[in-house]
Amino acid sequence: MIQIISKFLIATLASIIILSPLSAQKIDAKSKMLYTALEKVNGGYKKLAKKKDVQFMYYYDDKAKGMDVSMEKHIFNGEHSWAEYTKHPVNVLPGQPGVAVQSLVNNKPAITLAGKKVMDEQALGGTVFLRKVNLYWFAMMYKLQDPGTISKYEGQKKFNGKTYDVVNLTYDSAVTGKEANDEYILYFNPETKLVDMFYFSLPAFGVNDPILRMDLDYEKVDGILLSTERRAYAPNEKGEYGQIGEYKTKDIKFKNKFSKEDFML
Repeated sequence: MIQIISKFLIATLASIIILSPLSAQKIDAKSKMLYTALEKVNGGYKKLAKKKDVQFMYYYDDKAKGMDVSMEKHIFNGEHSWAEYTKHPVNVLPGQPGVAVQSLVNNKPAITLAGKKVMDEQALGGTVFLRKVNLYWFAMMYKLQDPGTISKYEGQKKFNGKTYDVVNLTYDSAVTGKEANDEYILYFNPETKLVDMFYFSLPAFGVNDPILRMDLDYEKVDGILLSTERRAYAPNEKGEYGQIGEYKTKDIKFKNKFSKEDFML
């Protein structure tokens, strides 16, 4: 199940990168109200994009293989991305010593290890995945109404003694070209208007029902509300949930005046 979470990042990317800007969302009235309320709290994607770029430290702990530690740099316009991994036992050239640096500029990947370019196709493909997915995770709550999304209100449900408004989010197969799309069950806190947690599926890897869970903690940085800590859980054979991953974003800095040339390797 640990590996499923890592593959989830790739599956999420597959849903993201093939969406067409011309594809409209399918959102019912109640879901739209919840999204609108969330945007009033976090300001929406336009507010985030006005920050131009971001730098942060990212700690990816899967609780089994170890922890990847990276300094992340992203430019919102064009989604150019760069990261320096001082530790990388999980997702980036595991088992190979040395600092790893990834770059994605104009959708062209590059990676170095201990200062030397790596031309391995798998490593380059992983660079594309991680550069796009790490930015998506950072901005996820600003992208719930992306083109091609389908949202349906499912009423109210209780979790840990609190009653939440619940929205089912998936993607239009006509847009994604996939027979089975990832499914998310978003739990909106009626008091804060934020998504406290969500369940999700991974049909591409045999998890056809949204049984995996992600819990979120938020922090406001320079006026931007971000889920800076996420914890992943999976059920065992008895349906009991145990933590399998923890992902922390720290030392966030906006408006660094990055250019895409700065990210070239």
